[in-house]
Amino acid sequence: MKRFMLIGIAGVVSAAILFSPTPVKAAEYGKMDKKDKVVYTQSEVDLRNAMRQLWEEHIVYTRNFIISALGDLEDTGKVAERLLRNQDDIGNAIKPIYGVEAGKKLAALLRDHILIAADIVKAAKAGDNDGVAKGQKKWIENADAIAEFLGGANPNWPKQVLKDMLYKHLAYTTTEVVSRIKKDWDADIEAYDKGHVHMLMFADTLTDGIIKQFPKKFMK
Repeated sequence: MKRFMLIGIAGVVSAAILFSPTPVKAAEYGKMDKKDKVVYTQSEVDLRNAMRQLWEEHIVYTRNFIISALGDLEDTGKVAERLLRNQDDIGNAIKPIYGVEAGKKLAALLRDHILIAADIVKAAKAGDNDGVAKGQKKWIENADAIAEFLGGANPNWPKQVLKDMLYKHLAYTTTEVVSRIKKDWDADIEAYDKGHVHMLMFADTLTDGIIKQFPKKFMK
C-alpha cells in the first residue's frame, strides 16, 4: 500500500493514495451547485480520503490489538507498534497545517490514548476491576485533553462535540473488550461495526473543520 503524505497548507493539503478502504469521489458530497448537485473540489476530496484512511487505521489496528492481546497471540507486540505508529502518522498529518509542535502534541496525546487502552485491556483480562476503573478515568481525562487541544486549534471543532464523539469511541471500544472476554461474539462484532462507522464520522468532522478554517486552500 502506498502511503499518503499531506503537503503544506501554503499550497494545497492533498493526499496521494493508491488504496483507501473508504474512498469518496468529488461528486459524492460537498457544496450545492446551481443545478442542486452536491460537488466538492478534488483537494477537498483528497483531504477527506486521507483523513478517513488515518482514522480507519486507528480503529482497525485498535481492533487487532484487542484480539491479539486478549488471545495472547504472538503478534501482540508488533500490532501494538503498528498501532502506535498510526498515532504518529496522525500527528504528522496536521504539522503542515498547525505546525510541528502541534503535530507532536497530538501524537503524544493519541499515544497516551493507546497506552491507557492497553492497560485497560490487561486489567480487564486479569479481572482487575479496580485497574479497569482507574484506566477508564485516565482514558476520559485523555479524551478531554484531546478535545481541548483540537478545539483550541480550530473554532470549527466545538470542544463538547469532540468530547462526546471521543466518549462514544471509548464506549464502543470498551464494549468490544468486554464482549470478547465474555465470548459474546455478536455483541463484539456489533460494537466494532458501529465504532468503525463512528470513527469515519469523526474523521469527516475533522476534515470539515479544516476546510471551513482554510476555505481558500481548497478551491481546486
